Amino acid sequence: MNHQFDLTGKVALVTGASYGIGFAIASALAEAGATIVFNDIKQELVDKGVAAYAEQGVTVHGYVCDVTNEDAVNELVSKVEAEVGVIDVLVNNAGIIKRIPMVEMSAKDFRQVIDVDLNAPFIVSKAVIPSMIKKGGGKIINICSMMSELGRETVSAYAAAKGGLKMLTKNIASEYGQYNIQCNGIGPGYIATPQTAPLREVQPDGSKHPFDQFILAKTPANRWGEASDLGGPAVFLASAASDFVNGHILYVDGGILAYIGKQP
Repeated sequence: MNHQFDLTGKVALVTGASYGIGFAIASALAEAGATIVFNDIKQELVDKGVAAYAEQGVTVHGYVCDVTNEDAVNELVSKVEAEVGVIDVLVNNAGIIKRIPMVEMSAKDFRQVIDVDLNAPFIVSKAVIPSMIKKGGGKIINICSMMSELGRETVSAYAAAKGGLKMLTKNIASEYGQYNIQCNGIGPGYIATPQTAPLREVQPDGSKHPFDQFILAKTPANRWGEASDLGGPAVFLASAASDFVNGHILYVDGGILAYIGKQP
């Protein structure tokens, strides 16, 4: 079975993968044999990412690119094809969130979240699909969210974008499945990252943070996910093992979406 998950010879572009979830996914793809290409919006972040991969013994190709800029993305893809090779696997990971009550959120802020979390995956996917068609196939993995299915206070823009990304995933699968292109999504649950660390801090009285308690109570696995929990699903969706899986959103959430919660 191992050959089905082997990514040797494949070029994988993971957007925004200098740290966090994108870094963990790219690292897993590299371990499976893929050549990793990633971007970030600033040279400083790209340099830090390259150094972090090097610490793991992984050689990567890092580029500066704003994935909301269509001309810049087209230039990036052309450069990658010339310097590394045709992109076999695209992971649309770059994203932002702004936690603001809807009635207090400006249309400008709303549009920015939509631009990064939904328009950018459209732009980057559109840029890589023609070469995937010429090569005879490819894999696109969109990083969705539980907010692709659920709403929550203060995340109207994020939920709207991730819900849209779920449907973009299904539509790419519908439109380009005939060319042996599989487009699927991964929907992470609550992941323990540096960004969520303040929500997991022990309180002065020794108790868990209220949000930490809330998440643990809602998660059958009774823990936060680790970024490494996303590696296996990503390798599966990037490999030949998923050649007949298309338009699917794989939720890696410890069971949250399956669980109604404990009775008070």
